[in-house]
Order: sequence, then C-alpha cells, then structure tokens
Amino acid sequence: MRHFYKALLVFLVLTGAACSDETVVYEDGLSTELYVETNSAALKSAISYEKSGVLKLHPMEMAMASDGTAKAGDYPLTLVATVNPPAFPGSDPLTATHASLDGSYVVVSYNRAGEVYQGALDVIDISDPNVPRVRSRLFYSNADINSLAFSGGYIYAVGAINAETSDIATFNSFIARIPVSNGVLETADIKYGFQQGFNATDVLIDGSRAVVTSGKEGAVASYNTSDLSMVDEIFITDARSLTPWQGGYAILDGGSGVRVLNSSLVETDLIAIGTDLGATSKKTLDTWQTNILVPEADQGTGIYEGTTGTLIQYVSIPHIPVGTPAGDAVTNAVSVNDDLLFMANGGAGLALAELLASTITTAGTIDLDGSVNYVTSEGDYAFVASGADGLQIIKLNRSPKTLVNACSGLPPYDGSSILNVGAAEALNFQGGKQLDAIDINGFLLLCGSWTVTEQVNIAPGGVLRLFGTLAIGSNQDKGSLTVGSGALLQIEGNVTIYGDLIIEDGAQVEFLGDSSVIDIFGDVSAGREATVSGKFRDVRQKFGD
Repeated sequence: MRHFYKALLVFLVLTGAACSDETVVYEDGLSTELYVETNSAALKSAISYEKSGVLKLHPMEMAMASDGTAKAGDYPLTLVATVNPPAFPGSDPLTATHASLDGSYVVVSYNRAGEVYQGALDVIDISDPNVPRVRSRLFYSNADINSLAFSGGYIYAVGAINAETSDIATFNSFIARIPVSNGVLETADIKYGFQQGFNATDVLIDGSRAVVTSGKEGAVASYNTSDLSMVDEIFITDARSLTPWQGGYAILDGGSGVRVLNSSLVETDLIAIGTDLGATSKKTLDTWQTNILVPEADQGTGIYEGTTGTLIQYVSIPHIPVGTPAGDAVTNAVSVNDDLLFMANGGAGLALAELLASTITTAGTIDLDGSVNYVTSEGDYAFVASGADGLQIIKLNRSPKTLVNACSGLPPYDGSSILNVGAAEALNFQGGKQLDAIDINGFLLLCGSWTVTEQVNIAPGGVLRLFGTLAIGSNQDKGSLTVGSGALLQIEGNVTIYGDLIIEDGAQVEFLGDSSVIDIFGDVSAGREATVSGKFRDVRQKFGD
C-alpha cells in the first residue's frame, strides 16, 4: 500500500456530525515540502515539438477507394506538442497521471512510480494553439499527485501522503486546494484535507463541493470548496474514480462495480461488474446518454445502461502491438467528447470510437508513442497522459463553425488518400479528412480542416484555395508544400507545415482576411518574382521581418 507524506506547521481542526471527528484541514505553505520552478528557460524547454505533426489513425479495416487505393481518413488529427515530465535532481522523470482543462489552461499532475513518493503539477497555457507554454510548475518532494480538477481559480489536487511519519496527518489520502492566478500557482494559501484510504485517486468539483475517492479501504467524501471542511462521507471498498450522474455520482468500485450515489453520498444503486481491474491500477470512467462507460482492463470498455445496469456491449481494444508485455494492453480511462469516445489502452495506445445514435463503432488506434494511462477530451482537444512520455496535446481540428456558411453547398470528399486534380479539373470540397498527399494540376478549393502526412504539390499554373486549416507532415517525417512556377496559393485560415515551404519562380502566395496564420517548422525558399501578399501571422518568423 502507498503510505506517505510529512505535513507541517499550522493546522485547524474542524468537526461535524457527518464526518469523523478526526477530520482536519491544514492551512500552510508547506514551504520545506514544495518547490516552485522559477527558471523560465526550464519551463520553456518542457515543451517539445520533436514528435509534433499529423497523426494517422490505424483503422480496424482499411476502406478502399474506387481506384484501388486506401480511402482518405475521417479524422484530421495533429499532435500539437508534448510536455516533458518534470524531474527532481538526480532522479528519473516523474510520470504523468491526469489532466484537467479550464478555459485556456490545462493542468497536469505527475507522480513517482514505485516506492518513492514525489509529485508535481504543471499549468499549461494553450490560448495560442500553435505555441503552448508551461506557465507554472510546482514540485511536491514527498507526495504523489494522482488526479486533479481545475475550477474557479483553484486547482484541487489529490494523492497520497504518509500518515505514519507525520505528526498531524490522520489519514494517508489528501486533497489540496491550490490558488492559481493567470496560470501561476501560488503557495501562500494552500489548504489541505485528509480522509480514509491509502491513496486519493480522483476528484471532481460539483458546485461548492469537491468530491474525492480514496481507493483501497477508502471512502468517497465531499468537502466545502471554500475551506475543505468535510460535508459527507461514505466508506467504499475500492473507490477508483467518479463522474457526475443524474444529480449524484457514479463511483467505480474496484471490488464490486459501479455504485450510484445521490448528492448526499447515499448509495441508491449498484451495477455489478466482475472484471478484474487490477489491484492498484487507475481506472477513470465516463457517461454517454443514459449509459455508464467503464474501463475494464483487458476487456476494453464496458457500456452499461445506467438505470437497469444491463451490459449493452464491450468496445474491445482494437490493436495490440507485437511484443506488448502481457497485462500492458488494458483500458485505463475513457473520455466522451460529443460523438467521439477516446480509450486510454496502456501499452496498446490510444483508441478512438464513434458514438452514433445508440451504437458505438471502433474507428481505430491513433499513432502515438508511449503507454497511455489517461485521456480526457473537451472542445477541439484531447490530452493524453503517457507516463514517462509526459502529456501529449492532440488537436482534433474540427471544422470551424465560422465556415458553415462559407462551405455550404460544397460536396464532402470521399475519395483516395492521394488527392489528384487534373489540369482540366476544378474541384471543390468541404469537411475534414486525413490524406497522404495532394497533387494539383488544375483548380482545388478546400473548405474545412485537412491533414496531409507527406506533401502538397501545386504544379505550375495550378491553384489551391484554402478556407480553414491545413497541416502537412510531422517533425519525425518531414512534409512539404510546393507552389510551382506561376501557381497560386490562397489562404484564409491556419496552415502548419512540418517541413519546408517552396515558392517557385513567379508563384504567388496570397493571404486573405485579417487573421490568417502560417506556422512553418522548416524553411521558406522563394524563386525569382515569387510574391507573398496579404496580412498574416508568421508564428516562427520564417519570412523574416
């Protein structure tokens, strides 16, 4: 079991009828136990673009186009950046455990695998999707951080302490409320609370309450967010995670199944699940429509009707790489984002499924490195905690809503992953696709979001008009965009090239509107009488001043 922590200095004892009379709240900076990274160079270097670029989805079955080649994919995904995990001097890096999104900030938690207990928190600014920044990093020298929630200017972090070596900690599981201002963690007014259990595993914020699960021999407890005084508590054998459900909460109990609690933490139902979830593994559930989605280790994701508890189906792990050790291909977390289901499958990577009407269809596995321990997806992003590989920030590249009218009436593209436009052709498409290459000899209008793994070539005299987003290549497999002699490239939107932009003699690149963006990781080369016009943001200053 994980025991831990050394709490210090001032504390306030609070008691209440609904709580153990040993409930305590700590109000101190833990100055000898906390370390805030102030080196701006260290924070900047935490962001890595080494693996950034277009992501491919390996489908369950390869769909073929009419010409016998593979069809274009439906998910134009890109890896924006990786956040390298922090490390204590002389130690291996910590492992990423959880992430929480709040507006333009994503917060990441880390812990130490094995018997040494250390943790950390990162606050990452993603207001500029091209250039994420680590705004603040906080180290705990004596505590694991297993989960967190970001709400109302505070991070609520939960993890493990050592009550046996502490003079004042009464339990091993803790919750901390840490102030955040403009993305910067503040240590002057951190509050702490403790509860039954060896290791706090999950937390959610429900209005004025923070609700915490605390694992083996632990409990589910709710706290006032203002001072972390405990409100209610119910003891549960092995509470791994929780999610909002019908005005209360669905709790994943590793020993029994899903326990349904009302807002006062009174159990109202139990969905029995017999799957062995592993003795200490983190498992994070979610909901969809009237169903509860449960990560069930090597079974994949179990879909249960929430009212009757009936098992509707299993969504299996779609792909297990050759050589994956036994027990490493397990579903650890699920996350629903509109019509998409993301599955964190450990050594089997990150899977994607479609939620259509009342059915779930597995789309395939996303080409990511590392063992995927946790995933959460919201808006146009998915955040993937990959242990020692840190946090991977994925952009879904959904077509902007502003393009609905502009793209109206255009047909979707449903052809080959290699899009060829003949010299006599004028083609117009809308939507979002993942392609391998585009070769334009005539005229092509693309409206929406598009990714290309290899290259885009506009032949001499050809025309490409883009309204939306386009990403080409990756930093591990460089792509390119070539505008041939006398060709025209018009852009109103956002273009990212993980490679070079080549503008040949007499070619034209024209930016439309007032807010276009181009982000080039390689070089720009321009021939004689080549022109670049219009207003645009050059993210990496590849066009000069």
